[in-house]
Amino acid sequence: MTDRYAVIGNPIAQTKSPLIHGLFAEAARQDMVYGAIEGATAPGAFADTVRAFVAAGGKGLNVTAPFKLAAFALADERSERAALAGAVNALKFEDGRILAENFDGIGLLRDIEDNLGVPLAGRRVLVLGAGGAARGLLLPFLTARPAELVLVNRDATKAEALVAAVGEHGAVRACTCADLDALGRFDLVVNATSASLTSDLPAVPPGVFSPAGMAYELAYGKGLTPFLRLARNAGVGRVVDGVGMLVEQAAEAFHWWRGVRPSTRAVIDRLTIPLT
Repeated sequence: MTDRYAVIGNPIAQTKSPLIHGLFAEAARQDMVYGAIEGATAPGAFADTVRAFVAAGGKGLNVTAPFKLAAFALADERSERAALAGAVNALKFEDGRILAENFDGIGLLRDIEDNLGVPLAGRRVLVLGAGGAARGLLLPFLTARPAELVLVNRDATKAEALVAAVGEHGAVRACTCADLDALGRFDLVVNATSASLTSDLPAVPPGVFSPAGMAYELAYGKGLTPFLRLARNAGVGRVVDGVGMLVEQAAEAFHWWRGVRPSTRAVIDRLTIPLT
């Protein structure tokens, strides 16, 4: 019997997940189908949709905006990464239980270290933002042992609370945008804010960028965003968007569900849009 998987979000028409998982399934010769569900946003509707999917034979779901918090609340069991993030992007249904994971951070780390060849160990890393995207990447980043991880956010209290939650895992500190000029250059600057979704520029001075470093934009498919343009104008030689993260987190979910980790290189190449 063919196993069923899907991604749920609202809106969902823009999703690349069915294409990605379809390519994974074909390459790995897995008997599965993967669809897209535009979930209703009324109170309680997400839980009803998930339970209906499970009752119809669904084995797993990817979860995207605006349902990551609802998925967290619905889960019976959460991984450490999901618990720290306070949000999940993948669900698995086993023996009547809902298991939850967050693969965003490990997907990003795998893209940076494995695909782009930039190990974080011993490097200075700056993460812009303290929302759900930043929460999901902090624990995987800290396990890679950077020399220093700095989290910057307009709301210092929010950033400090997040640092307090992960401080035992490595060298991490919080600051505000006003503090950045005094902190010097970073080897890696990651934009985990929502600014690029609205074509806005995060409040970051060009002095944080190292010409020998890298600027990474979590958004993908938008070309040269204001953040990446700022980095390029500051002399950064390597600017990257989030398509690799998208594919790598999907591969982590696929492995979690199917026990097979698919190759990602060809899928990343297929989805990559040149940054011009």
